[in-house]
Amino acid sequence: MSHWWRNAVIYQVYPRSFQDDSGDGVGDLPGITRRLPYIASLGVDCIWISPVFASPQKDMGYDVSDYCDVDPLFGTLADFDTLLETAHGLGLKVITDQVLSHTSDQHPWFRESRLDRTNPRADWYVWADPLEDGSPPTNWHSHFGGPAWEFDPQRGQYYLHNFLAAQPDLNYHNPDVQDAILDTCRFWLDRGLDGFRLDTVNYYVHDDKLRSNPAAQKGPQVMATDLYGMQDNIYNKNRPENLKFIERLRKLTDEYDDIMMVGEVGDMGDRSIKLMGEYTEGTHRLHMAYSFAMLSPEFSADHFRSCIEGFQQGAPEGHPKWSFSNHDVARHISRWAEHATSDDDMARLACTMLMSFEGAIGIYQGEELGQTESELVYEELTDPPALRFWPGIKGRDGCRTPMVWEAEAVNAGFSVAKPWLPVKEPQATRAVDTQEGVPGSMLTFYREAIAFRKANPALQKGRTTFLNLPEPLLAFRREGGGQVLTCVFNLSPEPCTLSVDAEATMVGAHNAELNDGTLRLPGNGFARLENGGELTLAE
Repeated sequence: MSHWWRNAVIYQVYPRSFQDDSGDGVGDLPGITRRLPYIASLGVDCIWISPVFASPQKDMGYDVSDYCDVDPLFGTLADFDTLLETAHGLGLKVITDQVLSHTSDQHPWFRESRLDRTNPRADWYVWADPLEDGSPPTNWHSHFGGPAWEFDPQRGQYYLHNFLAAQPDLNYHNPDVQDAILDTCRFWLDRGLDGFRLDTVNYYVHDDKLRSNPAAQKGPQVMATDLYGMQDNIYNKNRPENLKFIERLRKLTDEYDDIMMVGEVGDMGDRSIKLMGEYTEGTHRLHMAYSFAMLSPEFSADHFRSCIEGFQQGAPEGHPKWSFSNHDVARHISRWAEHATSDDDMARLACTMLMSFEGAIGIYQGEELGQTESELVYEELTDPPALRFWPGIKGRDGCRTPMVWEAEAVNAGFSVAKPWLPVKEPQATRAVDTQEGVPGSMLTFYREAIAFRKANPALQKGRTTFLNLPEPLLAFRREGGGQVLTCVFNLSPEPCTLSVDAEATMVGAHNAELNDGTLRLPGNGFARLENGGELTLAE
């Protein structure tokens, strides 16, 4: 096996927003296929495609009604096969988003399950009687607001939903459910898929005793929409039995050549890093995992260091994937704006930092253009939490607006029809055609950063050792393959100066100056040094 995934750069495609070839305002599989040469030109190794399965689209495809078919909104199974063949011809691996913790309430399994308490699939979902006063069985919250339980009068019971009420949770304590899910995964592996991105991978199994969660050991949340965070969510997810199913899934993928699974650990803070370690331990669980730790508003040297060192300590043989943006969080250029000298300076700093991290790397479509968050008004929204809690919650639509291809074209070249989300002027100005082949453009910068990562053994194979510098300086050494690189980043808009105690040479992209043992970093400055010794803050 090649273990291609270990240092891979993975490009996330959000199908609704990548390229519309059918002319209905929604992106589709033929559109993705047409744009595959562009993705390959970035130098990435793999594309991750968010859900394209049959779905009522209550949560943009994360409510699956048929795991083994493509939604007509995106095309057909034949379109998927064409995409896969084209990608492989370009040297790209393909993984898809597998939403295995829950289905749509329109899935045939759930339609049968809710009929009565004795049908063959009666126990395929998490059903429970009301408490004596009619209230839900536990105090668990839904991520999208309100209780995680919905009363169904047909059965006279509640069913569990960690997200929308239209997304009932499967009962993984039932071995028949596990077998059925494994069969759906085999369906895609048999078609030649290279692996899976596993949505909410730590949510599959719930506490079979239905114990209520204790209160979180921190101050109360100020946002009423974040009631979920007021509990220590130990019984509705992160159950030890969850790992048993992960091990079954790994056995399935091991029947095929060079398959990779990367799990989304849905948690925050230190616990998420710990779970990443547990879920990637050994060779019998996930190949990789990532969490929301680096997808948060936190932007400090201590935060990034604690994420990486925490994973090193918790899973010395495990493998992480690090990303700064995806379809669930505000784009990082906007999210970290208060720490930036400019949007472009933050984009270049973040790119260089991410490409220097040990492990696999994730890029979200448009990130390579320096794309920013779109500002939307209520009438433009589609995201369920935003529609319910506006203006307290702005939702995820701002990071999901269409990819911009041609600045002067209708809808920036995404679609000839009105797009499902609008293309605003600030985003259109960053279109591909304004940056393609332009020296110094963000697109050129990303291509060069990816190429530099692949050309330097220290960034491919090197272990990470952090240097002790004060905030806002993040510095670490990558050593491997006969090469030593010292990577230094200034995470503030204020300049700083460092002393270098050895003969050092700057390599790769940088915006710093190195003269006579003095390294001058501007605001959002970055440099990588060969043969650099100890670094100290200059007086």
